[in-house]
Amino acid sequence: MTRNGLSRFTRRHTLQGLAALGIGTALAGQKSTPLAAQSTPVAAEIDDDAIFTFVLNLEYLEAEYYLRGTTGQGIADADVGDNPGPVTGGSLVPFATDAFRQFTEEVAANELAHVRYYREALGDQAIDRPAIDFTGGFAAVGQAAGFGDTFNPFADELNFLLGGMLFEDVGVTGYKGAAPLITDKARLEDIAGILAVEAYHMGMARSQLYQAGPTAQQAANAVTVARATLNGDPMIEQGVVVNGHANFVPSDDRGIAFSRTPQQVLQIAYLTPETGVSSGGFYPNGVNGTITST
Repeated sequence: MTRNGLSRFTRRHTLQGLAALGIGTALAGQKSTPLAAQSTPVAAEIDDDAIFTFVLNLEYLEAEYYLRGTTGQGIADADVGDNPGPVTGGSLVPFATDAFRQFTEEVAANELAHVRYYREALGDQAIDRPAIDFTGGFAAVGQAAGFGDTFNPFADELNFLLGGMLFEDVGVTGYKGAAPLITDKARLEDIAGILAVEAYHMGMARSQLYQAGPTAQQAANAVTVARATLNGDPMIEQGVVVNGHANFVPSDDRGIAFSRTPQQVLQIAYLTPETGVSSGGFYPNGVNGTITST
């Protein structure tokens, strides 16, 4: 990992990176906002289709990431809509460990299946894939996490797991936050099943990063610090090492996973702590659908 600028991961470097992006300044003196008090679209707009549409944007991102890393190619044209946005960046990862390769190939297949599920569930209302920018997005993540601006998650298998962790933790908390908004019980059951799959992914990625040693552990913890700062809520973030002990399952003192609102999810996807932002980061033109701003 050291050849890609990932030789030092400390909280100091992470905060320096956040300051370089203006994130630390924007959050200076800002207190954590309770989830229920954060801005959301009006209730009439948040129906099941709106939630499914919002999540489909995220599944496009995950599927493109893992497919490009494991096959060198993205989602097939048949699964991205009639007028999809372009995808910038992403390439075949030179895996050194067969177990890592097999794990991420399975994740890629799961994420593609999720895209197909949501497109089928939404039918004619299914959105096209939004424009996705891995190159610019991960360059900004690298700075925010203190890695420098040359971080490339496709450079090697550990970087790839680290980049994937950015999405997986957010996916689990985002699904949990969205679940209470689903009214159709059959759809809610499906959402619960997908949340479980995302949690399996997250646990595996976090355990592999932990087992990779102190450098990878510190890098993973730096990502969680950056996410907490973007959301302005450090209470919903836990690294792979907490108080000197392994921490594969981020959860509260009841053993319950944390939740994120759709707006908090977009703060991470757009790489901004600000509210009212409708594009940026991994989605240079924003996401599609009703729920589009932080």
